[in-house]
Amino acid sequence: MNDLIEKLRAAVGPQNVLTEPADVEPYVLDWRGVYRGETPAVVRPGSTEEVAAAVKACADAGNAIVPQGGNTGMCMASVPRAGRSDIVLSLGRMNRIREVDGLNNTLTAEAGAVLANIQQAAAGADRLFPLSLGAEGSCTIGGNLSTNAGGVNVLRYGNTRDLVLGLEVVLPDGQIWSGLRGLRKDNTGYDLKHLFIGAEGTLGIITAAVLKVFPRPSASATAWAAVKDPEAALELLALLRRHCGDRINAFELISRNCLELVLEHIPGTRDPLPAPNEWYVLTELADSHGGDALRSELERALEAAMEDGLVLDVTIAESSAQAQALWKIRETIPEAAKGEAAMLYRHDIAVAVSAIPRFIREAREALETRFPGANLICFGHLGDGNLHYNVFIPGRARADAAAREAHDVTDLVYDLVQGYGGSFSAEHGVGLAKVAELRRYKSPVELELMRSIKRTLDPKGLMNPGKVL
Repeated sequence: MNDLIEKLRAAVGPQNVLTEPADVEPYVLDWRGVYRGETPAVVRPGSTEEVAAAVKACADAGNAIVPQGGNTGMCMASVPRAGRSDIVLSLGRMNRIREVDGLNNTLTAEAGAVLANIQQAAAGADRLFPLSLGAEGSCTIGGNLSTNAGGVNVLRYGNTRDLVLGLEVVLPDGQIWSGLRGLRKDNTGYDLKHLFIGAEGTLGIITAAVLKVFPRPSASATAWAAVKDPEAALELLALLRRHCGDRINAFELISRNCLELVLEHIPGTRDPLPAPNEWYVLTELADSHGGDALRSELERALEAAMEDGLVLDVTIAESSAQAQALWKIRETIPEAAKGEAAMLYRHDIAVAVSAIPRFIREAREALETRFPGANLICFGHLGDGNLHYNVFIPGRARADAAAREAHDVTDLVYDLVQGYGGSFSAEHGVGLAKVAELRRYKSPVELELMRSIKRTLDPKGLMNPGKVL
């Protein structure tokens, strides 16, 4: 190991190889604080060539590598395994915006660029990079690409996969694949970039990407509406589509339990409406036309929804500050849940949009029957069928190892998801946390195809081992 660390120091500079326990601590603990891995060293390259040199040194030594971006993932894909000698390769120093091409509507960024900085760089060119999620101030685009992150704007712009035109990747043997092409049409064989997007660093290390950007909307309108139930929320989405077309950026379903968590644990938040309701929708429109016209369009649509009995009460943001306050409620739900001592069983699931109300109802009944007093924390992207269907179980504490390792709650939820033809991981990936679920729910044919790709690209099994497969 000492010889490998010396080669890594030669590759990236001695100051960029961290070995002291206090220095490596932030890199071995997952965001939720429930898993701690181990590493002999954290390597911090500053260029693609340095990444390639570090990877080749590890490949020659037969030592595993764990790529890491902002380490904000929910499934422990970016932390090293416990009891092993995995080298953490942090891309935080590779944070440059290489190019913004306004005429081609593309932005080229290195993998360590923080998502919020990419958004700002696009805005500086009067463009929009639409990927938006709660961790955007700390997550990096490399991590977003590796997990095919979703976020709140998938309804209009698609997942991260839909926002990528080209990639630069360091392969497991240290070779560099230079695929940074800003082309919308390229039918010259297999589209290799899609192998690495969503692979969670198990096939190679993404070092840069050409991303799609869009004309920047000049106006937006945001509303927080109380609805009777998820069925009404789904009908409201259909009504808004009839009235507003593709101007709908986001459409989020939020349960009352989520709001109460935020009000309790997140300072500076308040209930947007005077009376409590069981379910809410947070929606946003955006367009290049004037704000008054867009707001009027949203008002007319919501008035029609109230006449139809779909909306019980509503508030429309009067300013960008008010809109940000509404979005803060939605974006801080995961952080608020961390404030509870109880164990939260998290489920990032997807079912067909039309089936969401029925799934919520059936899953609630099953959980409350089997676990009396279960407290459901349900929120998510109703417009694309992705729910964060989470639950607190009475008497189970996060500090209790037995509670953390229990699978009864998760098995119940995922079995129901499987019955709906859904997915047990909509946007968070698999990582370490859901490897057993992948084996349980994926068909043998799918698993063998995935293993074949892994064997071909990473025959020594050194890239983020133990994750996904």
